[in-house]
Amino acid sequence: MEKSRNKKKNYRGYLIMTGLLIATTTMAVIFFFGFYIRRFTQKSDTNQYDNYYIMIAGDTNSSLWRSVYEGAYEAGLSKNSYVDLLNDFFENGYSREDLMRIAIASEVDGIIVGADESDEMTELINEAAGQGIPVVTLYGDNTRSERCTFVGIGSYDLGREYGREVLEIAQMKHFSTQAQDDETQVEAEKRPVRVMVLVNAYAQDSGQNILCSGIQETIENEKQEGMEIELSLVSIDGTNTFSVEESIRDIFMEEDLPDIIVCLNELNTVCVYQAVVDYNKVGQVNILGYYDSDTIIKAIDRNVIDATISIDTAQMGKYCVDALTEYNTYGNTSQYFIADIELINKENVSLYLDGGDTEDE
Repeated sequence: MEKSRNKKKNYRGYLIMTGLLIATTTMAVIFFFGFYIRRFTQKSDTNQYDNYYIMIAGDTNSSLWRSVYEGAYEAGLSKNSYVDLLNDFFENGYSREDLMRIAIASEVDGIIVGADESDEMTELINEAAGQGIPVVTLYGDNTRSERCTFVGIGSYDLGREYGREVLEIAQMKHFSTQAQDDETQVEAEKRPVRVMVLVNAYAQDSGQNILCSGIQETIENEKQEGMEIELSLVSIDGTNTFSVEESIRDIFMEEDLPDIIVCLNELNTVCVYQAVVDYNKVGQVNILGYYDSDTIIKAIDRNVIDATISIDTAQMGKYCVDALTEYNTYGNTSQYFIADIELINKENVSLYLDGGDTEDE
């Protein structure tokens, strides 16, 4: 009994010491980061910035986020403002919410964050706004918060774009069965074209749902008479690269593969592309991807990926800085900034072959 009490005391003491250590570390981080920020905001004859903005990316391993940051950074310099990617300072052990707290405590001039609809994110955005720090939600929104604007893409329009591409591929598959013998054709016509949309299992934003609605409604409204398309949503564990690879590997281990896979982010696209190659399913499974990284562009050129959606990331980054500048100058800004998107397929991929990023395969 005495030994059990001692164990509980030791455990309680360990928790207290761990809590104190975390609190001390966090305070030290905020202190030193605040000192770092003052280098950019202090007035000097040689180098002077009017504003210091922080970007908190949703996924720093994604070339999309890196490209958006570069657009914001360049736009900031043109307005005499400095934009930092906070994730680069604290690569491990800090969540988006932790980084939000550091940015707020450091009293930056504006925050750009890849948000979601969680209660914690809502509270943090409202806390920043309450302290006079404008917050731009980027790519993922938080509609219930006091954010000054949202910069992203038109989710429904993007869904419609995917839906039309699904119909085009489904139509080609339908015609290809007519070249087969009668028995095979009859069997093929009995089975609908199976379309699988990969969604983030832990996404807490409405954009993904709106996008999927756009896909579904476009297919239902525009498909040819007699064409059967079976649409399913499959959740992918997007916690990290390994969990995504494992989730997609599980799909390809099944005997009954989908005819078309629609990927809604860059990582899923690359992992599905790799799985199609590894499992020798090129030509059997059609892929609709997301973003225009060098790997994805080359896969389109090699006829492994059918098409992908290109986002004007430089425009997206610029919109973030424009919104913060307007808000800090006039006290208000537009509620939404929607970046341009473009479909890349076999017909126009040659225009992008030398224009993608330099990501290694």
